[in-house]
Amino acid sequence: MSLLIKNIKNLINIEESSVKWVAGKDMQKLNSIENAYLIIKEDKIADFDKMSNLNLDNFQGEEIDATGKMVFPSFCDSHTHLVYAGSREIEYGDKIRGLSYEEIAKRGGGILNSAKLLHNTSEDSLYEQALQRINEIIGFGTGAVEIKSGYGLTVDDELKMLRVIKRLKDTAPITIKSTFLGAHAIPTEYKGKQDEYVDLVINEMIPQVASEELADYIDVFCDKGFFTVDQTDRILMAGMKYGMRPKIHANELDYSGGIQVGVKYNALSVDHLEFTGEDEIRVLLESETMPTLLPGAAFFLGMIDPPVRKMIDAGLPIALASDYNPGSSPSGNMKFIMSLGTIKLRMLPEEVVNASTINGAYAMGIHETHGSIAIGKKANVFITKKIPTYEYMPYAYTSNLIDQVILNGKII
Repeated sequence: MSLLIKNIKNLINIEESSVKWVAGKDMQKLNSIENAYLIIKEDKIADFDKMSNLNLDNFQGEEIDATGKMVFPSFCDSHTHLVYAGSREIEYGDKIRGLSYEEIAKRGGGILNSAKLLHNTSEDSLYEQALQRINEIIGFGTGAVEIKSGYGLTVDDELKMLRVIKRLKDTAPITIKSTFLGAHAIPTEYKGKQDEYVDLVINEMIPQVASEELADYIDVFCDKGFFTVDQTDRILMAGMKYGMRPKIHANELDYSGGIQVGVKYNALSVDHLEFTGEDEIRVLLESETMPTLLPGAAFFLGMIDPPVRKMIDAGLPIALASDYNPGSSPSGNMKFIMSLGTIKLRMLPEEVVNASTINGAYAMGIHETHGSIAIGKKANVFITKKIPTYEYMPYAYTSNLIDQVILNGKII
């Protein structure tokens, strides 16, 4: 199958030569072509250029006229927890009354609440709920997503979550990466015996996850009130022995050492990063680790924002992700995440586009095939409605501006 998108007002985030990420001042640059065309063959991008250079002599296939519209590479959402049971809107009242994330967790809410709901939900029901969310984010323009476990907290329930993610990989049109996050919280029965739970993660969960090939990556919530640096160190070492590259929840609640331990083990990304200082920035600059910000969580929880301007000005790359989950960021809308990037984090429109596409792709380990418009990359793009400029995407923060979605070369 071949597909031609013609008369594109602006073709956004093109690459003539492959890059792994965009960092520092380069994040302010957004390569694009005005009055462009894009040709897709099978599931790959085959050609693109100005309309004046279009030659249709040998073209056979479907055509889309995108007059007045723009084409973007699909969003790459590198941090979600979208496999979960039910919702947690009841806790929202506690947040409004002033209880902190940690206080809600101590009362048995938060992650432990989701773990209880998940335990009582069948694998088929989890799959159906998650598939609805997958279809929702596809409609929002997301073409690749990372999904974590972590609401199981027992061997059987963690495996149940990861098997659901595997079913989604096999059945959904979106690109999915799977992350094992057994170290997401301390189960109630292990309070005061935290190291015993770490032993369970290392000695029972990781080997079984690996034996079924259920996870691409391994993650730990290394933060105040959750897992220590030493415990994180042990878990990451165990996961790496089974071929799982680290990703880290770090420095959401305090300076935790999570960034440093992530870099020590060559983590693909360290995520949240509300508490990031000069030492953390320096360590990241010397690494291959992508700093990933989750402004939806900070917005929903009323937390401080990470020092993104200092990070970019120092020369770091930045990725943005949704953190789609029932407790702290109940939305997978990456267009809104871009808006939060501009409104809350004071990022430029060009920076949020790069952060949610090519840099997000790197944070998922798929930058060679996703995240930009380049010949040979996966044909995952979306066509906007008629908009005046690309800056209008984050500016119009509640408007649905996506007209058509194309994944793997097929119109969805």
